[in-house]
Amino acid sequence: MKRLLFAAVLAAATVAGSLPARATDVALSVSIGQPGYYGRIDIGGYPPPRVIYGQPVVIEPVPVGRPPVYLNVPPGHAKHWHKNCHRYNACGERVYFVQNNWYQREYVPRYHQYHADRRYDRRDDYRDHYRDDRRGDDKHNRHGDDRDHGRNR
Repeated sequence: MKRLLFAAVLAAATVAGSLPARATDVALSVSIGQPGYYGRIDIGGYPPPRVIYGQPVVIEPVPVGRPPVYLNVPPGHAKHWHKNCHRYNACGERVYFVQNNWYQREYVPRYHQYHADRRYDRRDDYRDHYRDDRRGDDKHNRHGDDRDHGRNR
């Protein structure tokens, strides 16, 4: 029995050892406001962004009256926008490309400051709401009636 168990463990170790390590198994998530984020940014309330091109880039016709879109993109995507616009769902938009150093120096710090303040406000609201729900009249259960459900027999 020991020989069979040893053979099974040895076979499993050999198979596992012969498999190559795969870098594709690593998950990476980058969201807005972090270095390395590429995509649409909301510039409302921020100083005017420094852009790569003075005029918006347009690939497909844009509906009249639609505001431009501001994007932070990797180097080369703006230059070959006709090949990359579908990645950002922005082929039918007027696009301004913000300079990455503006994004890093101006946008990211303000984004973190604004959203950190809001995150703490939401936590406080949740905590207060939870406390209000937990507080109650000792005479009544959560249904608001006088049933003791057999506890005081």
